[in-house]
Amino acid sequence: QVQLEESGGGLVQAGGSLRLSCAPSGFSGYAFAWFRQTPGREREFLAAISWGGDIANYADSAKGRFTISKDGTNNMVYLQMNNLKPEDTAVYFCNAGILNRSGKYDYRNWWGQGTQVTVSS
Repeated sequence: QVQLEESGGGLVQAGGSLRLSCAPSGFSGYAFAWFRQTPGREREFLAAISWGGDIANYADSAKGRFTISKDGTNNMVYLQMNNLKPEDTAVYFCNAGILNRSGKYDYRNWWGQGTQVTVSS
């Protein structure tokens, strides 16, 4: 059985930082990605990383402030978020999918329960 479990969300002031964690289980060889969603909007892709952790791809909205990483020993996936802004307030989700050689991420319908990030101004 495959499972993704996110943690690390919370309330932070604008300009602050958070590190989100994703604990995948039951997966082998898949890439992982972070998405976020606000009420009434579609889930937004932020960043993806290959199974080996050597290839990463970012959405323009995440470049420069967010960093995705993967621990090869336990397969934990992280999203380091710096200089947070109120517009980063959302539920953040971990996903498993395919990261092709051109850098395009194709998600699969495996999602965690999400972790809430709230950035106050």
